[in-house]
Amino acid sequence: MSELNTTSVIDEVVPDQKQRIAIRDYAGPVVVFAAFIGLWYFVAEIVLAPQKRFLLPVPHKVISEGFMVWHSGSDRGLQPILRSLWDSAKIALIGLAVTIVLGMALAVIMSTSRWLERATWPYLVAVQSAPILALTPLIRALIDGTTTQRVLVVILIAIFPIVSNTLFGLMSVDKSQHELFTLQGVSRWTRLSKLQFPAALPNIFVGLRISAGLAVIGAVVGDFYFRQGGVVGIGAQIDIYRSRLWGAELITAIIMASTLGLVVFLFFGWLSRAVIGKWHITTRGH
Repeated sequence: MSELNTTSVIDEVVPDQKQRIAIRDYAGPVVVFAAFIGLWYFVAEIVLAPQKRFLLPVPHKVISEGFMVWHSGSDRGLQPILRSLWDSAKIALIGLAVTIVLGMALAVIMSTSRWLERATWPYLVAVQSAPILALTPLIRALIDGTTTQRVLVVILIAIFPIVSNTLFGLMSVDKSQHELFTLQGVSRWTRLSKLQFPAALPNIFVGLRISAGLAVIGAVVGDFYFRQGGVVGIGAQIDIYRSRLWGAELITAIIMASTLGLVVFLFFGWLSRAVIGKWHITTRGH
């Protein structure tokens, strides 16, 4: 009888606990968003001098003049922003796909030899540390075509997290598991596909999520410096709004670009949970 009572109490407590956790998970972002909007109003209406307030319109003005206007004259309204956002999204996705292939292939090659790892690593750090602004004249001089130039900027910005996290995952397999595979006399490809890659998946997806956000940043940066031939991405659109002092459209374009990065990041987070499942500690309890 006591065991039945204990079971019924547990059945009642667990749903309540899950409900409280769910409420807390959703309440946190809502509270932070409300605080952000309040801070936005405070800065736009009180902190900024009256002659500068057109640079940072209040949220309701951004909604009414940016998001609620579909098209109004040249480059104004939500339609040109969405068109530019789609152009940047294509560049970001193409660059990210190339980055994933190159980054993972390079990590696999580096994992096979300590000499290759030590020989390649300084150059990867140099690429990660090099300012893209300083490289833009060289990229423009050596490479033809704005699409290729913009994709290259995405690759340069986004490749390091994929290489570093994939390499770390491949090299972090327990030594006893390597010894077990050695006793079985398996080939290097079998060891890589059956042992190292499955164990490295959590680290690989961490790198993918980081690089996904960086790919969007790279696409926006490429838009600023490579926009010949009538190609106007969201970065170029932001620069146009900045030069014309269109505050509402400028904030709208920035929000849309940030939303693109968030969507790509969340997609790879969902893909990570779908592929890894619940066996790894990073996905337990979600």
